[in-house]
Amino acid sequence: MTPLQKKNLAYALLLLALMAAVYFYRKNSSQQQDQTAWLVKLSGRAMGTTYHISYLDPQRNNYQPAIDSLLDLFNLSLSTYLPDSEISRFNKGDSVVVQLPFFLPVLEKSRQIYLLTEGAFNPTVFPLVQAWGFGSNQGPVKEEPKVDSLMQFVDFESIVVEGNTVKKTKKGVSLDFNAIAPGYGVDLVAQLLRQRGIQNYMVEIGGEVVCQGKNQRGETWLIGIDNPVYEEKGGNPIQAKIRVENMALATSGNYRKFYLKDGKRYAHTIDPKTGRPVEHNLLSATVLAKDCITADALATAFMVMGTEKARAFAQAHQMPVLLIYAEGEQMKTYISPALQPFLVE
Repeated sequence: MTPLQKKNLAYALLLLALMAAVYFYRKNSSQQQDQTAWLVKLSGRAMGTTYHISYLDPQRNNYQPAIDSLLDLFNLSLSTYLPDSEISRFNKGDSVVVQLPFFLPVLEKSRQIYLLTEGAFNPTVFPLVQAWGFGSNQGPVKEEPKVDSLMQFVDFESIVVEGNTVKKTKKGVSLDFNAIAPGYGVDLVAQLLRQRGIQNYMVEIGGEVVCQGKNQRGETWLIGIDNPVYEEKGGNPIQAKIRVENMALATSGNYRKFYLKDGKRYAHTIDPKTGRPVEHNLLSATVLAKDCITADALATAFMVMGTEKARAFAQAHQMPVLLIYAEGEQMKTYISPALQPFLVE
């Protein structure tokens, strides 16, 4: 081959490479535009809070009616604010025959987390939640409740299951799934979308999140974690950003649900072992897990444990955890090694 022929061949190969690059660029751009057009966003109210759902669907199907129906049915099982729900009927009586498919899975997962956290997570704390003014009658209590007399009802071991019947062996014991049910609701909505062929979605209910696949830009879903002192001290409202793909994320904190009485701050998280609102420096706990029911329950358990115990637990179990806590006048964060790969600097 002559030098001229070699030169022409080189030019031809270069031209082909440029044409291929332009083709793939246009193809990727077209796919991205198509995926942006596939984006469906839904929002509404459920479980006493709000939900936000985004998913990619080339048909742009609206699944909100199905989602709302599912969440309404969910409330008929697990809402303590509905007097005729299955959990309310259990709390008022000695047993309940559950007919909806939500109560038993939540009870079983609650028992698992109760054992795993050595009682830090305990849904039978409900009588004390009510007594401290964080239940149906919300607000500062006129006088402190009689904690010692109510502690006898914090007894998860007295809850037994026989078939579809949930019984209590101690009268007065009652359940509150508000620290785990939202996470399970997120899991169920995500399952509903998958059953309809949706592969890329983000489901959020009350701050609890499940993400699957990619967003409309073809990127991993990015979830912001609130700065718990932003409303009081300003600064950046987002403390951290976490990439969540095919996982769940839940955050629990005491920086919004509290009241002040006689100059003292009472947090909504009740310690099942003391019967009193927690008093420690942990402001919020964020947990990544395979499902949201687990992440939700563990985040609550960490808010009971406090910073040091939660940190030790996360290290022992190699869990992806973000703890935000106060140290004097400063706010600090603990990022577990398992969370580091998901964090966006």
